[in-house]
Amino acid sequence: MVRARLMIRRLAGVSAPLNRPAFRWFFTGQTVSLLGSSMAPVAITFAVLDASNSTTQLGVVLVARMAPMLVFLLIGGATADRFSRRTVLVLSNAGSALTQGAVAAILLTGHYSLAAVSVLELLNGVLTAFTRPALRGVLPELVEKTHIRQANSLLGTVRNAAKVFGPSVSGLLVVAVGSGPAIAADAASFLVAAICLARLPLSGHVAARKNVLRDIHDGWNQFRTTPWLWPVAVAFCLVNLVQTGTWQILGPELTRQLSDTQTWGFVLSVRGLGLLLTGVVMYRLVVRRLLRFGLSAGVLGALPLTALGLHLHAPWLMTAAFVGGLGSSALGIAWDTSLQEHVPTQSLSRVSSLDDLLSYIAIPVGQLLVGPLSAVLGGFHLALVAGLVYALAALAPLASPAVRRLPHRAADARRTTGLRS
Repeated sequence: MVRARLMIRRLAGVSAPLNRPAFRWFFTGQTVSLLGSSMAPVAITFAVLDASNSTTQLGVVLVARMAPMLVFLLIGGATADRFSRRTVLVLSNAGSALTQGAVAAILLTGHYSLAAVSVLELLNGVLTAFTRPALRGVLPELVEKTHIRQANSLLGTVRNAAKVFGPSVSGLLVVAVGSGPAIAADAASFLVAAICLARLPLSGHVAARKNVLRDIHDGWNQFRTTPWLWPVAVAFCLVNLVQTGTWQILGPELTRQLSDTQTWGFVLSVRGLGLLLTGVVMYRLVVRRLLRFGLSAGVLGALPLTALGLHLHAPWLMTAAFVGGLGSSALGIAWDTSLQEHVPTQSLSRVSSLDDLLSYIAIPVGQLLVGPLSAVLGGFHLALVAGLVYALAALAPLASPAVRRLPHRAADARRTTGLRS
């Protein structure tokens, strides 16, 4: 009988997050929203280029969305900690539905205007700055801390699936019916997400504080004084600095030189497969030191850049991309789970916004540096250097005992209940 009860508890744990109605609503809303958001970049790119035939205008629109997100991210984190995260998420998603719907209306009626589209994308960037910290902060309110890793694995699988399939679906939709309907689909996805998020329970963490700046300062104090937190956040910043621009800008051209143009598509596909597979594995995998495991696996994310730098041809490059996808996704799930398990709920959104700000600022800086550095070092040498820096950055936080020894709540719970696997 004891063994039977233990087996039942094991089976119940497999779908534990989805057994909670609140998480099911959250998961449904996120699935729809992520698919819509993964379609939007392709649609807006073709929309601006078709209407203006100007890459300069496209750059203006993209910057109009990114810049306010960076500016308002810390305020968004403080707001999510100050008020109900459900309310913040419902309002921000409803606002995004309106702004994207307005962009779709402009395109569908043939009244494209750079100023109008830029202003709407700017508003969308502001809303995103409030959405992201609230999303990370609300999850511990929906599931038990021992099930956060499973919840993040489910969300990570959906997020990566959207990244893999969303752009392709968007491209087909743009070819078939145009950019306007594709952006309208993104607007509809935000509306569906807002409806689903409205079904979440109203959180009880709301607290009256003196002012937003003081809240941000308190969040910064917690960020910088938490010994396991800031080394990993700085490492993520450095990884984004060397990886994103090098991979996105140099990757296609270097791959073409090593093989042919089609190979780059295969490389991205197998990397996406690695990202997807990790979510399935991490759902069941229980380790005592999740953050240490994630950082160790994260080193594998450097393999694709290293393979490019070493002039490895298509089969090896695709293998490196697949393994790199596995490692990158494992690190992301481990990091989100560690934050949500160990950072107090009342300050989680502020701490998350600081982490996001470091990561996001590094991306455009790295993209701007790729051109000048590749002219000096050569593309293949720069890819190799970027891969080595990536690996060192992922390993560096493990020098801290606080990082290495950070426990994983699910593993501790499993050990105390005799369910060690």
